[in-house]
Amino acid sequence: MTPTHRRALIIGAGSGLSASLARLFAARGLGVALAARDPGDLSALAAETGASRHACDASDAGQVAALFEELDETGAPDVLVYNPSARVRGPIAELDPAAVAQAVAVTALGAFYAAQQAVRRMLPAGHGAVLLTGASAGVKGYPQSAPFAMGKFALRGLAQSMARELHPRGIHVGHFVIDGGIRSASRPERSEAPDSPDSMLDPDAIARSYWHFLEQDRSAWAWEVELRPWVERF
Repeated sequence: MTPTHRRALIIGAGSGLSASLARLFAARGLGVALAARDPGDLSALAAETGASRHACDASDAGQVAALFEELDETGAPDVLVYNPSARVRGPIAELDPAAVAQAVAVTALGAFYAAQQAVRRMLPAGHGAVLLTGASAGVKGYPQSAPFAMGKFALRGLAQSMARELHPRGIHVGHFVIDGGIRSASRPERSEAPDSPDSMLDPDAIARSYWHFLEQDRSAWAWEVELRPWVERF
């Protein structure tokens, strides 16, 4: 069996999937750290879950390193969840190169920075999990969405390479393809589909799938999970 996890770091924390993960992790007894560019927005979630809050721009390698050094004081995380992503839309001929570079940095390079710091701390114990939140854009590129596809394809490649390298060393790496819209207060169930309830992903249900991944016996580890509503085309 895989050893029990004790501390989780969620980078790119907010009110959606990250909040569901924080609540579930806390309910299962894990200490939780929340990191975001503006951690002030996380005060209510931190109070609810007992989580610590940390400021971090994930696209900045120095800030990511400083975040992990700060967490070392109370115990490095043995679960890392990386959620940030950035979109730049438009025709390929008209995209701003600087904006594209920043979007890819947030979506993919930041994941590398965070995973590297986490893995350096997990390897001595031969235990840990790195969970990367992907999207359908990581397996199929959509028109006028090249920067998002670039970032998510890179994220998937990072996860696959890490899994092949690190699974034999006790570190479970997961890439989650979130194929569909995630339900939220600002994004309720689609009104045009009254006969198709649950046509959007429930963030609490996604969080439970992440937890099931963490509970997998190492004799049958997955590296990728695709999640989509029952009515979503693929």
